[in-house]
Amino acid sequence: MQTFIIMTCLVVSLGWFSIITGIVYAIDRRLCSLMYPAIAKKASRRIFALFGTYMDFQFAGDRNLTDELPGQYLVFSNHQSLLDIPLYMRFLDASRLRFVAKAELGNHIPLISPMLKSTCHCLVNRKGSPGKVMKEIDVFAVRVIENGWIPVIFPEGTRSLDGNLGTFHAAGFRRFLDRAPMPVVVCAIDGGWRMSSLLGMAKNMKGGSYRIRILRIFPAPTGKAEQVRILEEGRLLIQAQLDEWRSAEIQC
Repeated sequence: MQTFIIMTCLVVSLGWFSIITGIVYAIDRRLCSLMYPAIAKKASRRIFALFGTYMDFQFAGDRNLTDELPGQYLVFSNHQSLLDIPLYMRFLDASRLRFVAKAELGNHIPLISPMLKSTCHCLVNRKGSPGKVMKEIDVFAVRVIENGWIPVIFPEGTRSLDGNLGTFHAAGFRRFLDRAPMPVVVCAIDGGWRMSSLLGMAKNMKGGSYRIRILRIFPAPTGKAEQVRILEEGRLLIQAQLDEWRSAEIQC
């Protein structure tokens, strides 16, 4: 029943945002992009406010290193849920975030699809040729530099349905940094995998949390060896953080 209530509240609460962005996108894509900062910030906060009100499900953002973030940087993170996107919008500067995501998110999803397409997120066709994917990342890298955006990449490439860390793929990460060298911020998230379905939400949301933490800020890598090292060290850092969080949960 609680899951039904919260889903109903989400539909009602975000419905107006969806209707407005859908209409505006159909009329004027540029105007839709101008609306993005305000809507992204309000929608992401509203989602977690509803979770907290009805399910005692908390946004747990650890801001220990946020004051040390450079002016522009690349975020890479593990990936657990479609809600990872609003999670990052809640945690960082929503107006500047741009995600590398699967192309399917740009089609027929109220609120999300018009905003992703109108604001030039990198929507990659995972079934396309590697060459085409790299060209899409090249174009995205140029736009990131020109506009001062903060790109977010999930090196696993797909969501972890059980919360375990998957294989990190280096190609897109390295290609982006070749075209747009910048500092790299490693983040860990946990809690989203428990909500990969309505059944998961019903069983696991009550009293739970969605954690996010900045683990390390690396200077901009200067070559392939440094890029690979950062990716490998970042994966170890994320795994260690997941182990720490889950060990604390068991002790409680």
